Amino acid sequence: MLPVVAGLLLAVAAGGRGAAAGDQESPPGSRFVCTSLPLDAAGAGCPLPSVLMQGSALPPEEELKATVLQLRETVLQQKETIGSQREAIRELTGKLSRCESADGKSAPGTWKKELAKGKDTMGDLPRDPAQVIDQLSRTMQTLKDRLESLEHQLRANVSYAALPNDLREMLQRRLGDLERQLLSKVAELEDEKSLLHNETSAHRQRTETALNALLERVSELEKGNSAFKSPDEFKVSLPLRTNYLYGKIKKTLPELYAFTVCLWLRSSASPGIGTPFSYAVPGQANEIVLIEWGNNPIELLINDKVAQLPLFISDGKWHHICITWTTRDGMWEAFQDGEKLGTGENLAPWHPIKPGGVLILGQEQDTVGGRFDATQAFVGEMSQFNIWDRVLKAEDIMNIANCSTNMPGNIIPWVDNNVDVFGGATKWPVETCEERLLDL
Repeated sequence: MLPVVAGLLLAVAAGGRGAAAGDQESPPGSRFVCTSLPLDAAGAGCPLPSVLMQGSALPPEEELKATVLQLRETVLQQKETIGSQREAIRELTGKLSRCESADGKSAPGTWKKELAKGKDTMGDLPRDPAQVIDQLSRTMQTLKDRLESLEHQLRANVSYAALPNDLREMLQRRLGDLERQLLSKVAELEDEKSLLHNETSAHRQRTETALNALLERVSELEKGNSAFKSPDEFKVSLPLRTNYLYGKIKKTLPELYAFTVCLWLRSSASPGIGTPFSYAVPGQANEIVLIEWGNNPIELLINDKVAQLPLFISDGKWHHICITWTTRDGMWEAFQDGEKLGTGENLAPWHPIKPGGVLILGQEQDTVGGRFDATQAFVGEMSQFNIWDRVLKAEDIMNIANCSTNMPGNIIPWVDNNVDVFGGATKWPVETCEERLLDL
């Protein structure tokens, strides 16, 4: 495209640079043919025939009119070139905007690849926006220099005194308009270049900030003590009914006058799911026990006193179980999946839970921390075993069961580093609320 513009300007220059061509005379109405030259050949061109300026058959007014018409055509062609270049710049700006809008969707660095795949609207110009603008600036400056050279040649070879005033003024006005257009376009290109540079810098800064945040997050996760996504998102699996698979809570209980125990269970064992948990203290192995043994219903034992609970959980699906108890009158409540299914009283009334015992998952203790019976072992999976030192409200229990709130136990929370497993029991990552949806 640029060589064509240069050729057109050189064709215009053919009417005013003939002094160096010798004394050869051109007939009236003759045409001059000039070839395209590279941009760095600013001083080259077709010489003006000197005879026309000295005594040609064409009068000076006609020759000047022809020159003005050619300049007008050149200006129109230059306007078309500027319009196409403006479209190219607008397309590059649009591509950069799309790259910025895709910042959270694409991996950093992919915007350059997307630009490289786009349509080359600049022909043989470079694809890089900064290089395009620099190239256009140099082209505009070259055109300006050629127009100035043409004006100097016209002043040197044409006697302005012999030309009408209106033609002189028209020519000067046309040249002035073209010069102002070129200067305005160069200024616009410089502004576009500065804007593209600023937007590119801002995009790079945002990308670097996002990467630094990700690196910090990865470092925090690498320094964490838990092997799971979250310290409480794991389950204990006890797949066999033996007397050596179990889990142990590292923390012990303080003296309690009330408590709430909640946990998620999944089991299909028969007959009976076994013992989900037991708490034994010196002198009393059945301080707190939850057990379903044989064909008997689920039972809650406190200080070796028994209450039968109306819970039904041996269907192989996840169920949320909560049990509350207070020493005052021995009041107890049983919840399954957020719904209260039973309540009672006179279960070890006025008996405080003794401190300093051992809390076991999956086995019933006949002595503190040992003498397990395989027939009473729990078979299945459990998660989110939490204990509070108070009776939770029914609303709080419903919210926990519906996964609408996360409320760790203030006495025994369910965290990875507080649970040890033995005998082949395993810990696996799990999100019980998501898995429960699969059971529905």
